[in-house]
Amino acid sequence: MLARKAVHTALEATEPDFAGPAELALLLTNDDEQRALNKKWRGRDNTTNVLSFPQVESFLPLSALLGDIILARQTVANEAQEGQIPLEHHYVHLVVHGFLHILGYDHQIEEQARLMEGLETQILKTLGVPDPY
Repeated sequence: MLARKAVHTALEATEPDFAGPAELALLLTNDDEQRALNKKWRGRDNTTNVLSFPQVESFLPLSALLGDIILARQTVANEAQEGQIPLEHHYVHLVVHGFLHILGYDHQIEEQARLMEGLETQILKTLGVPDPY
């Protein structure tokens, strides 16, 4: 339910066009599986909190399978504990973050990072989650 609300709120904030029905997959996995996925698809031999695998072109009308968001539950729980933030807040933040990647947002360039983080902050505020940055 948290993930659904996070994605719906992100959709309201970004207002993408739709070309038909759309589907999104969300998977919770363990750190070992996340590490294997990260190594296979990104060439990084470590676990990570969230991976996004878009199946749509960035910023084009959405339809069919949008992509996959994969969360490493152990990493997410550890980060929340270390950051002394509620697990639900961190989980919602990472779902929003992953979904923005699905839509085409990125944070590799500073200007893009500011845009993406601003959207995340706005969406999270709507959901009652404090600014994670």
